[in-house]
Amino acid sequence: MPAQAKRASAHRAAKSPAGPRLGSLPEWNLADLYAGLDDPQVKRDLERGAGESLAFEREYKGKLAALAEGPEAGAALADAVKRYEALDDLLGRVTSYAGLLHAGDTVDPARAKFYADVQERVTAASTHLLFFTLELNRLDDAKLEAAMQDGALAHYRPWLEDIRREKPYQLEDRVEQLFHEKSVTTYSAWNRLFDETIASLRFKVGAKSLPIEPALNLLQDRSAATRKAAAQALAKTFKENLRTFALVTKDKEISDRWRGFADVADARHLSNRVEPEVVQALVQAVRDAYPRLSHRYYALKARWFGKKRLPHWDRNAPLPAAPVRTIGWSEARATVLEAYGAFSPDMASIAERFFKNNWIDAPVRAGKSPGAFSHPTVPSAHPYVLLNYQGRPRDVMTLAHELGHGVHQVLAAPHGALMAPTPLTLAETASVFGEMLTFKKLLANADRKQRKAMLAAKVEDMINTVVRQIAFYTFERNIHMERRSGELTVERLNALWLEVQRESLGEAIEIKPGYETFWAYISHFLHSPFYVYAYAFGDCLVNSLYAVYERSADGFAERYLQMLAAGGTKHYSELLAPFGLDARDPAFWQNGLGVIERMIVELEELD
Repeated sequence: MPAQAKRASAHRAAKSPAGPRLGSLPEWNLADLYAGLDDPQVKRDLERGAGESLAFEREYKGKLAALAEGPEAGAALADAVKRYEALDDLLGRVTSYAGLLHAGDTVDPARAKFYADVQERVTAASTHLLFFTLELNRLDDAKLEAAMQDGALAHYRPWLEDIRREKPYQLEDRVEQLFHEKSVTTYSAWNRLFDETIASLRFKVGAKSLPIEPALNLLQDRSAATRKAAAQALAKTFKENLRTFALVTKDKEISDRWRGFADVADARHLSNRVEPEVVQALVQAVRDAYPRLSHRYYALKARWFGKKRLPHWDRNAPLPAAPVRTIGWSEARATVLEAYGAFSPDMASIAERFFKNNWIDAPVRAGKSPGAFSHPTVPSAHPYVLLNYQGRPRDVMTLAHELGHGVHQVLAAPHGALMAPTPLTLAETASVFGEMLTFKKLLANADRKQRKAMLAAKVEDMINTVVRQIAFYTFERNIHMERRSGELTVERLNALWLEVQRESLGEAIEIKPGYETFWAYISHFLHSPFYVYAYAFGDCLVNSLYAVYERSADGFAERYLQMLAAGGTKHYSELLAPFGLDARDPAFWQNGLGVIERMIVELEELD
């Protein structure tokens, strides 16, 4: 395809025809970042980033201690941080563009090459910036504190305090440089291989050969035979590719060992700015609740189907005789914006910009990344949302979820590239809250039959968000603990997967042959080890937050948006304090899990 045609394909703001049931689905317009693969500005920004990174290193490397001793220490260090932040934004813009372009079609060779080339160029440029945070962390605490009395540097206090938490785990400069430069041939290369492999897989269901998203969608089909055929097709193709997916790299173990992390998940906890004991309390609370939540609900669902046990492919099946319809894009948009607007007009106004400005890519396409995400890009631009919209009620909830992320990212952006990013635990709060607003809005207008179907769907979503993600976290822990002693075989990975699935799903779900391979498509295991508990953290947190909102709505929306607008400038405990919540209190998690249990009780009463 000619370069000009490629550019039009990648950046058109027109809508993709998706058939009469869905209406026209929007495709994102990435031109707010760059005009195309061959946009000269990409080359200019890469060259500028490389040149300015080298100049930054020459000006500041080995000199920060002297600056901290000087009479204008605060102003001088603040100038350096501002330059560092500007470079972070510049290089982040190029990498964001390359990543989004690649996500739109991971099997296109031109995009794959562009993505890899940009990664290499940015990694080379940012190598010259590595010294900065390492050297800042070597500054004397008292000297840095004195410098932060200057308002210019005090602005960056949250970021400086954050990077100082990394101090015990940082390595000698040349080792850090080696880790950084090899990233493009270690975890980054593995992530790219995983993405391109998953996107290229085809699953034969009947006469159709489907990409992964439509194949997974069939697990929610009305027909039991179709659900079974889809599950078997998924298992067959996963099994044929398990050798690739089973290459659990030693890369993380090496990094953890060199940095001195005692536990396999400690690096994630540090990144999330959450105490390990808080995460352990969450995990234990959820695992203890399995019998009251997932086991109880799936036993109820099996009775609805007239069975004692459901095969695993019926876990997310629509309820017998429950109303099932396809929701067009226009209706999905209106539903989410109305729900957001009833809570806060400001929140709805921000979300509406995603629709008006083509910041959303909704259609399912061959080669497109599966799943959904909201990418913040950089503060000097705006977020973009990727979906694989197929008109299911869950797709509407996914839209609400990702727009929650998007609103959060827009609100936090004024803090700049260093302090806008939010730890994953709180990042999931905005997304799950967006879902809850949408669900409650729909539930308020439902009749008894609709209410039962909606409550069941919500319970299933919450089980998938809480129980399933903690099961994933347990699976990851088991894998990485065993990987310390040697490579894991495919058979061992399958066995570990079945172990946590049986524990979390309970006796009412019958795990049939083939399900042992279903760990293979979970991208989080590779892209972001131990990310998954953030979903459970966010869901339980939102349940507690929403309970506060229902008890006293006055002024809540303003406090909530202020919490989102804080970005990464405050610890989660400080952000929750205005709502009277404390995640370090063991009762906190029980309150969140109690919301799910009460919905299951209501379903039993409606039965």
